[in-house]
Amino acid sequence: MSASAGRKARVEQALRDILSEMITRDVKDPRVKAAGLVSVSKVECNPDLSVANVYISIYGATDAVADKAVVGLQGAAGFLRGPVGRALHLAHPPELRFLRDIGPEMAQKLADILREDREKAAAAGRSEKEDDTTTTEREPTRVLDDEPTKDLHPAALASEDES
Repeated sequence: MSASAGRKARVEQALRDILSEMITRDVKDPRVKAAGLVSVSKVECNPDLSVANVYISIYGATDAVADKAVVGLQGAAGFLRGPVGRALHLAHPPELRFLRDIGPEMAQKLADILREDREKAAAAGRSEKEDDTTTTEREPTRVLDDEPTKDLHPAALASEDES
């Protein structure tokens, strides 16, 4: 890893940590407070650290409330930029762009669906092994002719043509 890539990774991690704390402690926007549990899942900076995409996960809120919370955080971006720069000793703190990260929410929804499916299968008296369709029996391998294969190397083919 190059020195600049290492610095970028360290700044991204530090931004994630400080923004998580500041959003919880300092952001008073009612749209953000109404969303419930708001966490910073990831921060990605461009190579010159002038822009930081801050991915926000919002748990336990409807899509409308979560979208309003992201708009509230976008409004607070200028307010957060100065203190973040001072906390991290950055002469030029990055522009903060807040984006909603739905990955953790989707993972939770998929886990809930799988759990419900297992419960329904158990209630119907089916085991998980009966439902597993990923294991299939393999066909026997094809038996090759007894005749040995010819050498298909270009030099071997050229010598055959000459004879």
